[in-house]
Amino acid sequence: LKPMWQERQDEQPEGATAPDPEVRETLPAATRADKSVAVLPFVSLSSGEDDEFFADGLTEEILNSLAQLPELLVTARTSSFSFKGQETPVDEIATELGVQHIVEGSVRRSGDRIRVTAQLIRAQDGFNLWSETYDSTSADTITVQEDIAEEIAVALDVVMDEERRAAMRSAGLRDPAAFIAFQRGIKASREAHGEAYQIDALLAVNRYFDEVLGRVPDYGPAYTERADAYVHIINDVASDEPSLGNVPPNIVDNAYELAVESMTLAQQNAPNLQERRASEFDLAVITGDFYRILPKLEAYLATDHCVIGQWLDPMATVFGYAEPLVKRLEPIIQCNPLGPVRRFSQARAATWAGDPERALELTSAALEKLDHPWIKMAHIDALVALGRFESAEQEIRRSLDNPFYAFLNGAKLAAAQGDKARAEEIRAGLFEEFEMEQIGGFAGLQYYAVIGDRAEANRIAAGIDERAYGPLPLILITMWCGCGAPFDLEATPNFAAKLEQGNLSWPPRSTTDSPLKDW
Repeated sequence: LKPMWQERQDEQPEGATAPDPEVRETLPAATRADKSVAVLPFVSLSSGEDDEFFADGLTEEILNSLAQLPELLVTARTSSFSFKGQETPVDEIATELGVQHIVEGSVRRSGDRIRVTAQLIRAQDGFNLWSETYDSTSADTITVQEDIAEEIAVALDVVMDEERRAAMRSAGLRDPAAFIAFQRGIKASREAHGEAYQIDALLAVNRYFDEVLGRVPDYGPAYTERADAYVHIINDVASDEPSLGNVPPNIVDNAYELAVESMTLAQQNAPNLQERRASEFDLAVITGDFYRILPKLEAYLATDHCVIGQWLDPMATVFGYAEPLVKRLEPIIQCNPLGPVRRFSQARAATWAGDPERALELTSAALEKLDHPWIKMAHIDALVALGRFESAEQEIRRSLDNPFYAFLNGAKLAAAQGDKARAEEIRAGLFEEFEMEQIGGFAGLQYYAVIGDRAEANRIAAGIDERAYGPLPLILITMWCGCGAPFDLEATPNFAAKLEQGNLSWPPRSTTDSPLKDW
């Protein structure tokens, strides 16, 4: 078992950034939508071991280059790559992604020779606005990629100058071997997040990102990916989770320093100002530097670009900015319509903002396109907040296959009904199924808070407060619980000091009535 915040939350809308954030922040969203484009994964027509990764890397390089142009709305990798290997008609893809143009192509490699074809299609009528075939060598891959991106920009009536060309060129790896390694790492990372002992797997994945950084030391996204395993470790240690597997003690002991080092390098090597600001925010949350959190959060909520830091969501949700977060996530979702995490975040924020009907609309719309347990959990949370207990029970039985997720939603449902015995029965069932004697602090603190066991909740919170390097684990637990303050501040002096340092409000609101909880 693993806590949900162990799952990857950094589903970044890759590439949807601009070289000049002031331009991007003031440019009307409708203008970008008029010149919207999705770059579909280029098809690999050869069967070498690395050929598919090469094709994916070339695709992402083109996508990231185009996304540096503020006139363009470029669909994120998560959404465009969801059509990989499918034979969906172009017009249907465009409708699903909400874009007017599609880029598609193919790559064939034979020894050192490559042939790349690319075309830009207007989705409305299937008209081919531009196409080209490149016969070249691997050494010229970057030149080919740059030319494709620039030709597409020109075909979409983007005025190009040397400054914009420089911004497009700076967005990528510019090293074919490095982007093969990066694509391998991305694929392995996604697989690792589904492993029973995912931290072991994530640490193994870092060899790919180390290979990338050995070739391109200033590639910020690789540092971001590399930090993920270490952030998992420090959060798991704080919450006393039984999920560290066979991680060597020296890595556990040094995980905080390793996480901060990688995140600092990600910030220093961010491809543009917006990415750097997001990295600065995440680093401040991890290190507990709360003096500047609130103004940075408010400044971010006033923008409309497609970049979001990993920890902006929980900070906004818990500390009174749920309603503006719902609105702020609209352009994020427009950039990445098939990305499940931000759709989940928006629905959860709506419930936190006191509008569970809106949350239900959002989850219902998302579930028509996506099958993701987090969206299902947000759907159930909205039903519970609305007092639709029978429907919530049916959804838990019907849609939550993961017993850990079913336990969390089921216990909160029972607590909202004032049925402590049922909540305890659900916990006992989980223990029996997995031969457990206790649950980690992430789920445990939520459970004891909603059933009203104040002493046990405070005991768990105090232990997390002592072990944590910063307040993040307690903020995440508070967000997932949605039960107001799951513990007393007197039990968590380090956490209380950070709230005072950041001038952050407490206690947070409760998303549901909790008859068993009297504080």
